[in-house]
Order: sequence, then structure tokens, then C-alpha cells
Amino acid sequence: MTNETQRVDVLIVGAGLTGIGLARHLQRECPQDSFALLESRSAIGGTWDLFRYPGIRSDSDMYTFSYGSRPWLAPNSLGDGPKIRSYISEAAAEAGVDKHIRFQHKVVSASWSSDDACWTVTALRTDTNESVYFVCNFLMMCCGYYDYENGYTPDFPGRDSFTGQVIHAQHWPEDLDYAGKRVVVIGSGATAITLVPELAKQTKHTVMLQRSPSYIHSIPNEDPWAVTLRKFLPNTWAFRITRWKQMAAQMFGYQLARKRPKFVRKVLLQAAHDALGAEYDIEKHFTPRYNPWDQRICAVPENDLFNAIRAQRAEVVTDQIASFTETGIQLESGDALEADIIVLATGLNMKYLGGASVTVDGRDIDLSSHFVYRGVMLSDLPNLGQVFGYVNSSWTLKADLISKYVCRLRNHMHRSGKRIATPRADENGMQASPYLDLSSGYVTRGMDAFPKQGDSSLWRIYQNYYLDFFNLRVRPVRDSVLELK
Repeated sequence: MTNETQRVDVLIVGAGLTGIGLARHLQRECPQDSFALLESRSAIGGTWDLFRYPGIRSDSDMYTFSYGSRPWLAPNSLGDGPKIRSYISEAAAEAGVDKHIRFQHKVVSASWSSDDACWTVTALRTDTNESVYFVCNFLMMCCGYYDYENGYTPDFPGRDSFTGQVIHAQHWPEDLDYAGKRVVVIGSGATAITLVPELAKQTKHTVMLQRSPSYIHSIPNEDPWAVTLRKFLPNTWAFRITRWKQMAAQMFGYQLARKRPKFVRKVLLQAAHDALGAEYDIEKHFTPRYNPWDQRICAVPENDLFNAIRAQRAEVVTDQIASFTETGIQLESGDALEADIIVLATGLNMKYLGGASVTVDGRDIDLSSHFVYRGVMLSDLPNLGQVFGYVNSSWTLKADLISKYVCRLRNHMHRSGKRIATPRADENGMQASPYLDLSSGYVTRGMDAFPKQGDSSLWRIYQNYYLDFFNLRVRPVRDSVLELK
């Protein structure tokens, strides 16, 4: 074990899209603050470095998924994984924040001292198995919301009897040969609908086996607005106008789905009918039991999933798994699916703050008992922030707002000579509700470990860019609940 201790003003945990974005803001807007980023992996990118399955891409348009300060200039509305990874790396290098990253540093604990007004963070060097220590005044957790080591894997009866390969999409083997094979993909979320049309280009046959359907929305490969605007305006102007148009469209679509779910449901199902033809059983395979945006709506480019089904290169089967067999999967209906490879696109395991333990003045903290303030800080925890983006829109839109708020807060603290910022909640008078209002399996499985939201504006988790813009960009930093010392 080493006694090495490094000191910075702001410590960022995670060097993915979110952490790099925050670092870019700090570099530009808080030049008085020194900072470092701790990244458990050996490369920049986070999610976009971890996931390597065929066809990996964003499920939000890149005009809003990219940074507002660095336009996405590629023509495709949905960016593929390698391009997004390169985009993040280039954005880091452009701002020089890549020089502040400590790779293979996995944060395991954070301890606050009120006397010293600082966090002491313990990180494990995954390359040497040594512990290293960082001291900072402000700690920002930008490590996402899921377990990087283990995806969600249901307990399938008879799994060991299957003689083919079983892989989880979260850990795709680099050398997997699926050409000419029979592949069954278990799942119906964003990963499955991305994988299936891509695999179907090379496999003998690809089946998407789902327990229940998801809503699917097709978007054009290139945004028509952006295509038109580029003819008359510089690329950066076209990007910014298209970005604001997309923000408005996303917010309008979400609110419409919440207020008129039957109408939005009808529109989505009619689009599936149009893409697959009247003879296809839309009711069985593409009609969810829930309303739009009770779970996230999956986006596909140019109907690629529907096109693969119509071309009979891919098939959707809606059924329950009875057991794995030597040659594939036995279904509860009595049917069987033959497979050489079974892919588990069964979702994520959620993990709050990367699983790091937190103590304050020697007292262990149960993070799930706290409330989230402005979607950024936690009640009664000093100088600790988190970045959690939108689930109904592009993650980066809210991440950008949170980053700007953190810079506002840091600058306010410097101007006023304050070293400690702590949101104080009246928990007795607060009505608690779950952190996220989604019925998705990965959310319901993991919400018990997450903090709660309250019922007043400062303690709500909004899925609305305009409300968050007011709360994080317009509303004064100083308010009735933020204690500054």
C-alpha cells in the first residue's frame, strides 16, 4: 500500500461523456479551481468504451446528446459507438482536460471531515492493486448509474445444459464469430433492438426473444432540418438551431405522451403497422402493456429493425422461457428455438455512485435515506454532487445544466469566501417519492439504493429541460435551503 496523497479543489469521478463534460466546464468557467478525474477503466469514454457489441449507437439524437460547446458535425442523427468514443476523446484533448485524468483508479470510499472542509477519497489502482488517496474540497460523482462489472442476468433454468455460447451484451467478446450462425437475442430494450438488425446482416437467422414488447420509434438517419440548414448556414449554426429544435420536440413528445397516452400509443403502433404490413401481428409483438414513457421509448434509424423482419433475416418471438436446452431454448408455449449463440440483452444492474461507501465525520451514510437537491446535491451531505441526466431525453442536456450549476456554485463560494455548501432538508415535512418515475425492470430493481426526491421545486427530479434551465441556470445559487459556511 502506498501513502501517496494528491490534493485538488474539485475531484471528478468518471471520465466518460459526463465527467469530460464537467471538466470542460470547470476548465473554462472556474480557472481558480484545480481538478482531477479518476477513471476506473484504462481509457476515456465510460459507457462508450465499455459497450462493444455490434451496432452499438446512441438512442438519442446527437444534436442533443453531444456537448452544446462542441457541435456534432457528422451527418447521422444517431451516432455509432466508435464515433461517440472518438468524439469524447477529441473533446477532452481539445480542452486539455485529458491531462488531468488518472486512469485505472477505482473509487471505493469517500470520507468528509467538517473540521478540514474536505473529502478524502480512497481509490484502488486496478493495475497495481495499491490504494491511493485524494483530498478535495468538492467531490463530483460522474460515474453513471449502473454496474460496469456485471450486467443483469436472470437465472434461466437449464442454462448449463446449452452446448453453444451464452454471452451478455455488456461484455461482448472481441473475437465472437456469428457469421452463418443461429442467434437468439433475449430482450426487447434498446440493446436488443440495436443488436438484432446488425447481427441479421451476417447470421443464418436472428431471433429477438422477448417476454413483452417495447415501443419503437423510427427516426431518419439525417435530420431534415439539419440537411436544409447546412445548405445556407455554417455547420455550427445549423447544429445549434437543430439542437434547440430537437430539445423542443423531445419535451413536447414526452409531455404529449403523459397527457394523451392513447393518442401517442396509436401513432407509434400505426407507424409499426406501416413499416411491417397489415399481415404482421403488431398486437402481439409490438404492443406494450404500458403507456408510452412509462418506460423509455426505443429509437431506431430508418426502421432498420422492421426492415430486417420484413426481409425475413430477423424474427421476433414473444413468449416466456421454460428452460435452456442442449440446442437452444424451450418456450412455455411448447415451441422451441434452435441456437448456436444466445445473447443476453437483459439489461443493467443499477449502482449508485459506483458503489462507493460514504462517511461524514466518521459516520456511515445510507445514501438512500437522503433527498436530492436541484437534481445535483444530497440533503445534509456537504460539497458532494452527482450528475444524472435525463431518461426521457438526451442525457447530456441535463448533464450540461448540472455542470454549469456546479461552476456557478463554485464561483459563488469563492466570491463569498465560503468553503462548505450543504442543502438542508426538512425531512419531516417532505413527501418522498422514488428517484425515477419509470417502470423499467432495471429501474424497479435498483431504486431502493438511490436517494429520494421530495415534493417541492428544489427537491424534485424534473424530466423537463425548461424547468431545469430555470432551476439550475436562472434561479439564484443562494436559496432558503442551501447552507453556506
